[in-house]
Amino acid sequence: MILTRTLLLTSFILSGLLYSQANITLTLPVVTLMDIEPAGNITLNFTAPTEAGNALGNPTPNTSKWINYTSAIASGGLSRRITAAVNQVIPGVNIRLQAAAASGSGGGTLGTPAAQVTLTTTPVTIISGIGGAYTGNGANNGHRLTISLVPGTYANLSAQTNTAITIVYTITE
Repeated sequence: MILTRTLLLTSFILSGLLYSQANITLTLPVVTLMDIEPAGNITLNFTAPTEAGNALGNPTPNTSKWINYTSAIASGGLSRRITAAVNQVIPGVNIRLQAAAASGSGGGTLGTPAAQVTLTTTPVTIISGIGGAYTGNGANNGHRLTISLVPGTYANLSAQTNTAITIVYTITE
């Protein structure tokens, strides 16, 4: 009888040890981060023609900039998008922007780039459908940007020297 009680007590103790539980508390914050890599300015200059009657030479498009982002959305939350706008327009000049498909070391629901856009002071969507995702950090991760200048309306062109334009990128729901 004592042996049976000892075995029964031992089995209760062991079953408690084998089947015990622990609660884990998890916090995953909503995250919305975006930047342009590498930091620094770019320069684009038209080339004057060398023969009367010829058009301006367009600057070579710049492809040195990348958009990086990290996004964690709330359960059932809206996907995110990135918009771009300029702080000012130059009469007769079109500033064009194209975001490429995401590449590099990221993962998750990466955004889908829009077709090439002409920037104005009104924000326009350049990447949409961003869910829970990260692009990787730095150049060669995320969406490569192609920024180009082309004449718009020649009648509106006037000489400019070192005119600084700021492109403002915003990530929103």
